[in-house]
Amino acid sequence: MASCSVTWPPDKDDETRERRKDYDSHLVALARSGSGQAFERLVLRHQQRVYRVALRMLGDPGAAEDASQESFLQAWRGLAGFRFQSSFGTWIYRIVTNHCLSRLRAKPVEQLLSEEQLASQGQDPSQLAEARAKLQTLQVAVLRLTPEQRSAFVLRHLEGCSHQVIAEVLGISVPAVKSRIHRARVELLASLEEWE
Repeated sequence: MASCSVTWPPDKDDETRERRKDYDSHLVALARSGSGQAFERLVLRHQQRVYRVALRMLGDPGAAEDASQESFLQAWRGLAGFRFQSSFGTWIYRIVTNHCLSRLRAKPVEQLLSEEQLASQGQDPSQLAEARAKLQTLQVAVLRLTPEQRSAFVLRHLEGCSHQVIAEVLGISVPAVKSRIHRARVELLASLEEWE
C-alpha cells in the first residue's frame, strides 16, 4: 500500500499530517499491547469521520451509528493484523467503507442525508425550501449510483480523499477509482438534468 495518509480535513501541512500519523501509530502500538485507553483515544480521534462516511453511504443515522460501532469493533479485533503499511485513518476508512458496501449489497438504502443536515444557516424560509429541494434532488441522484460508484464519490467529493487513498480504501487501482468517480459524475449529471 502507498504511504499516503488520509487527511481530516484535507491539510496541506505535511509535518502536521506526519505527526498525526505518528501519533496514531503510537496509539495503535499501545492498543495492540492491551491498552484500552489508547484504542479509546483512536476512536475519539476518528469517530466523527467514520460516522460521516457511514451516514453518507447508508443514508440513515441509526444505520450509520451501527456501522461506525461495528467498524471500530472490527478494528479492535483486527488490531493485531494492522501492519502499519498505511495510516490508521486509511485502515479504518477501508473497514467502514467495506462494511457499508456489504450493507448496501444486502439491503438498498432509502435516504442519504438526515433532516438535521438540512437545518437553516440563517436563510429565509424560501431559500431554505429551495436548498432542501436541491439537497433532496442530489440525495436521490446519489442513491441511484451503484454502491461502488457511491463509495468512490463520497470518499472523493464529500470526504476530500485523494485518488491514491481511495484506491487503498477500496482495494482497487487508481485508474479504477478515477473511472468509478467519472461514471458517478456522469450518472449524477444525467439524474440531475432529469429533475430540472
